[in-house]
Amino acid sequence: MLFIARRIGFYAVAVWAAVTVNFLIPRIMPGNAIDAVLGKFQNLTPQVVKALEVEFGFHPKGTIFSQYIQYWNDVLHFNLGVSTSQYPTHVSTIIGQTLPWTLALVGVATILSFLIGTLLGIVAAWRRGGWLDRALPALTILQATPYFFLALLLIYLFAITLKWLPFGQGYSLGLTPGLSWPFISSAITHSILPAGTIVITSIGGWMLQMRNVMLTTISEDYILVAQAKGLPSRRVLFTYGARNAILPNIAAFALSLGFVVAGALVMEIVFSYPGVGLTLYNAVTSNDYPLLQGIFLVISLAVLTASMLADIAYAIADPRARSRSAF
Repeated sequence: MLFIARRIGFYAVAVWAAVTVNFLIPRIMPGNAIDAVLGKFQNLTPQVVKALEVEFGFHPKGTIFSQYIQYWNDVLHFNLGVSTSQYPTHVSTIIGQTLPWTLALVGVATILSFLIGTLLGIVAAWRRGGWLDRALPALTILQATPYFFLALLLIYLFAITLKWLPFGQGYSLGLTPGLSWPFISSAITHSILPAGTIVITSIGGWMLQMRNVMLTTISEDYILVAQAKGLPSRRVLFTYGARNAILPNIAAFALSLGFVVAGALVMEIVFSYPGVGLTLYNAVTSNDYPLLQGIFLVISLAVLTASMLADIAYAIADPRARSRSAF
């Protein structure tokens, strides 16, 4: 419990730092997005300009300390301001609309790639020199392939040439988002190509990492003892080998889940997928500082939360981590 309390305290400080930096950045950088907004209008009175600046938060009232306290209050109530590119929509509303798309697509794809890659890595290490082990270089080459290049190849093959799958957007035009089967089936069909892009390009990394750790683990004495006792190969493989070899992968997997919130930026742009990644790109191109600030804050908190859960899970799975933290 002391270890968990220490880790929670550490990440509480990290959250404070992330929120503080997010508060300071727009206040110390030159210029603001209000200039881009005002450029679309003419003959605005000084009173209107001042009201817009206050609404967008570029010239809030009070001292810097009172603004900081108010910012924390807004963050705790998930009040992240008003978007300048989609005025008068609130940033929290935009993130709430796009975040489920990214979590559903990138989250599921990340979990699938981790599970498949880890299982293949276990088998490749156990049967070292087999066909699966020899195919590993080809899979690692796919990992080095840029998202957009593989995405364009998949679009050309399955969407344009074979016409098996749609591409672009998250669902077919004319459908209303909801729990109806036509919308759900359309969303699943539209997610196959972008999800496949993520799985294909990341599965080799998980496989290589698990294989290397597994090779070290199966050479340990306790594995030889388990085999000498005549235990079934499947039990030795998964109970004694894979159970210990997978521990170092927990932190990497948790961090990858944290970055799920950011979305696969290039992938979402190529497929025009309505997730956080595409929203972040649109915010950058339109100088929407409040939306950028809100997305960065959500990404930071997601990564810190995932890291904290990874530390706790690792400590529960491996008691040695708790004993090492005591020194």
